[in-house]
Amino acid sequence: MTLPASPDALKAALESVLGDHVAHITQALGETTVTVKAAGYAQAAALLRDAPGCQFEQLLDLCGIDYSEYGQSEYEGPRFCVALQLLSISLNQRVRVKVFCPDDDFPIIASVNTIWNSANWYEREAFDLFGIMFEGHEDLRRILTDYGFIGHPFRKDFPITGHVEMRYDAEQKRVVYQPVTIENREITPRIIREDNYAGLQ
Repeated sequence: MTLPASPDALKAALESVLGDHVAHITQALGETTVTVKAAGYAQAAALLRDAPGCQFEQLLDLCGIDYSEYGQSEYEGPRFCVALQLLSISLNQRVRVKVFCPDDDFPIIASVNTIWNSANWYEREAFDLFGIMFEGHEDLRRILTDYGFIGHPFRKDFPITGHVEMRYDAEQKRVVYQPVTIENREITPRIIREDNYAGLQ
């Protein structure tokens, strides 16, 4: 088995291979994260797969991130991000890749499905749950929610109850959509104040 490159060696390889595509590279807890610029995201992905010193043949995961309430403070960066987890079997190394969508109102980024075909359903999931568009994806449609679903449920501003609910109508003998009938209410947790609760003193 090939020993993985040291974090510093991996960082140097990424800087050398990606060049101007790199926005910044961070290392923490033994993990390396490279943030690439949106304009060259697809080119950077191809380099990460093919270039000597990288050779990340497998995309293990891809997900969307909504930074709108990041750290519960005033966050001033782009709202939507796509994060990839890549694995190089031949070099026994991993890297996290992040790319931020330039437009918060219409988040769009290039698809990497032609580079790693495992990105197909992951990109569909990020589209479905976060509303991130992947330019060049040949079959970008919802994958987890229903076709009549309104909105993107993993966005921080999506209401907990949703916008519509679905029920079976016995008179029409079919499933119908209707506005949400659940009323928002504040749930107060029950506090047990017994002196000898569950035999504890």
